[in-house]
Formats: sequence, structure tokens, C-alpha cells
Amino acid sequence: MQLDDIDKRILRALQRDGRIQNTELAREVGLSPSPCLRRVKLLEEAGVIDRYVAVLNAVKVNLGLSMFARVWLTAQDAETIDHFMEAMKQLPQVVECYIMLGESDALLRVVVADLDEYRRFQSTHLTRKNGIQNVKTDVPSQTVKQTYALPLA
Repeated sequence: MQLDDIDKRILRALQRDGRIQNTELAREVGLSPSPCLRRVKLLEEAGVIDRYVAVLNAVKVNLGLSMFARVWLTAQDAETIDHFMEAMKQLPQVVECYIMLGESDALLRVVVADLDEYRRFQSTHLTRKNGIQNVKTDVPSQTVKQTYALPLA
């Protein structure tokens, strides 16, 4: 799907506020409500808009610690990688998981309440039974920027 300037304005507005009323969205992007709603529906049907979510304040739900774990797998074969990926999909603490090209095999962002909870999580789940040979954990000292909005030109 080729996005035009109006589509991009709609997407920017929805990234800022997914609960914006259609009439307000239409006014913001310079359309009348019916064509605006039609465009939003087309963006949803085309999969450009994947889903709508509520972004929670991690501290207020007692999950204020993000840890970044670099993972080395026991092997590089498809079976090991598939097993690892399926295991990570089942862990709610793993909010992001990337298979990497480079030094490590995977990068995880794990959210927990505190360091003790992370230690328990690591010793229980980041183990050989999930195809993991080695884990190095990085602890961020400060969050400078965290956004879910994609930079639409």
C-alpha cells in the first residue's frame, strides 16, 4: 500500500493518541469524518495499522526495571533457534526479543520489578533447556528516549 501525505498525517495522529475521536482526527488531518474513517479502515485492512494498545507506566504496575540480555545459543541450527524463539514467546517478562547478526545470537528486553526478580527469571528461564549457552545482562542507568511511534517522513 502506497501511503500519501494524508495517510501519514492520520498515522502520526493515531500514534500520538490511538483513542482520538474520528471527528477530531478528521479535523486535524483536513478531511471530513466519513472519508477519514474510510481511510483509517483501509489502513487497518491493509495491515499498516497492526493493532491498538494502551501504553502502561511500568513503575506504576511494579515492573519498573528493564534489563537487556545478550544471549548466545548452544547451537546455530534451525531447531535450536526455533526452540529458543518459542520459549521466549511464552515468557511475559520478555517484552522484546530479536535474533541478532553479530556478536550475540539474540537480544532480549526483560521487564521485572527488581533485581532479585530478574535473577530468579534468569536462573529459571535463560538456561540450556531453552537452548541458551551464555547470557550477559546489561542494566540501563537512565532511559533517555522511549517511543513507540515510527518516524513517518
